[in-house]
Amino acid sequence: MENKRNLVLFIAMSLDGYIATKDESLEWLFNVEGEGDNGFLEFYETVDTVLLGKRTYDWVMKQDIEEFPYKNKECYVFTRSSIEDTEYVKFVNDDVSEFVDKLKSQDGKNIWIVGGGELLQSFIQEKLVDEIIITVAPTLIGNGIPLFREGEYNLDLSLKGMRNFNQFVELHYLVKNH
Repeated sequence: MENKRNLVLFIAMSLDGYIATKDESLEWLFNVEGEGDNGFLEFYETVDTVLLGKRTYDWVMKQDIEEFPYKNKECYVFTRSSIEDTEYVKFVNDDVSEFVDKLKSQDGKNIWIVGGGELLQSFIQEKLVDEIIITVAPTLIGNGIPLFREGEYNLDLSLKGMRNFNQFVELHYLVKNH
C-alpha cells in the first residue's frame, strides 16, 4: 500500500504570531534557549521534497551558509519570474494546486513548506496543507512578518500532539475536512 504524502508546514514563530521582524531578522529566535535542534532533524527525515517561495529562497541565499541547506531533497521555488534552475533548485511558476496535487500523487515522503507569507497563504486558501507543526518561542516581537496573513479562508484543525524543547513549545495539528 502506498503512503499518502502530506504537505506539512514546519516553522517557528513568536508567541504573537510573527516569523521574522520587519527587516527579516530571526535574532529573537536564537535568543531563546531550546533543546538540541528542537526536533528539526527528526522532522527533516520525514520529508523528501521542499517548497519555498522566492522571497524565502532569497533570504536563505543571503545567509552566511557554506552549502545549500536542502541539497539532499527535491527543492522547488515558486516564482513569477522565469529563472534558470540550479544544481539544487527547480524554479516553478505553475498553478500551485496542480503542482502540489501532482507531487502528492507521487510516491515519496512528506512535502515541507519552508516559510510563511504569500506561498503559504496560497496553499491554505487552496486547502492543500495537511499538517501544521509550529514551534512557539516565548517571545513577543510586536510587529514583523506574520505567519498567517489575513484572508478569506477557514481551516479546522485537530491537535495531534504537543511537546516542549526547553523554552519552546511545539504544536502539531492535522488539518480536518479536506
